[in-house]
Amino acid sequence: MPIISSIDEAVARLMRGDIVALPTETVYGLGGDARNPLAIRQIYAAKGRPAGHPVIVHLARDASIDPWAISSERAEILAKAFWPGPLTIVLPKQEDVPSELSGGLSTIGLRKPSHPLFQAVLTKLNTGLAAPSANRFGRISPTTAAHVIDELGQDIAVLDGGPCTIGIESTIVDLSGDIPAILRHGSIEAAAIETLIGPLGDSATIAPGTLKSHYAPLTALLLSNDPDADRRRLEEKGHTVAVMNATKPAEYARNLYAELRRLDALGVDFLIAERAELKGIGAAVNDRLQRASHSFSTS
Repeated sequence: MPIISSIDEAVARLMRGDIVALPTETVYGLGGDARNPLAIRQIYAAKGRPAGHPVIVHLARDASIDPWAISSERAEILAKAFWPGPLTIVLPKQEDVPSELSGGLSTIGLRKPSHPLFQAVLTKLNTGLAAPSANRFGRISPTTAAHVIDELGQDIAVLDGGPCTIGIESTIVDLSGDIPAILRHGSIEAAAIETLIGPLGDSATIAPGTLKSHYAPLTALLLSNDPDADRRRLEEKGHTVAVMNATKPAEYARNLYAELRRLDALGVDFLIAERAELKGIGAAVNDRLQRASHSFSTS
């Protein structure tokens, strides 16, 4: 099993251009030197990620964003409030930022994760790390080191930081235009952002995790308000079914991907996931479930 426990070993691998899976407070990321186009291409290849789909650059706690993006007053306000933490800020990128990071776009997403192991690696590297989720593109994100290995195999080194504490990806806010907008919901709610920088609008900026079909298990997934009724309906048609019931929103988020993976391995015909309560992180959980169920039909 390609587990590594040494921060120094992870740093050495990254400095020579290798890619390493690293823990964040949200999900495990597949990290590579954000200034090394070869490392970035390895990330895309390992994930099977489309070339036009940008990745997020992760920075150390005290690192300046100026080498990467053109900042703004709104960005500084949000960074002061939420970094390090599960917020990604999209800004106009600097001209010398590798186009491989931005998917050819004029914008770049930046985040300062709060996980101590990831921060220790970033501090020793003294550069940014590109780190999309460490899974095949479009599949269920990993929240443990074992998930990464199950997903990507034995060739990727994994710095084991235990289970992720939040369990779903960061909130993404777009500050590249005149009107700020949420591109992906996460544990930092829109209301908290609006309190600091004013009303949010809409944006067509491309960002990670925003395709209609994403985070998907291999088993057909039905998003449900009444799991028991939907289970009976499917079983009456002769289908085998497994059900994931909603818990409190933060707990649901933390266990969401691990439970989806467990149920996906059961070999049933359908998975049923109960919608989360619409408070706190519940909206973000429902967003992930909606995208995970997009491609399937129960007819």
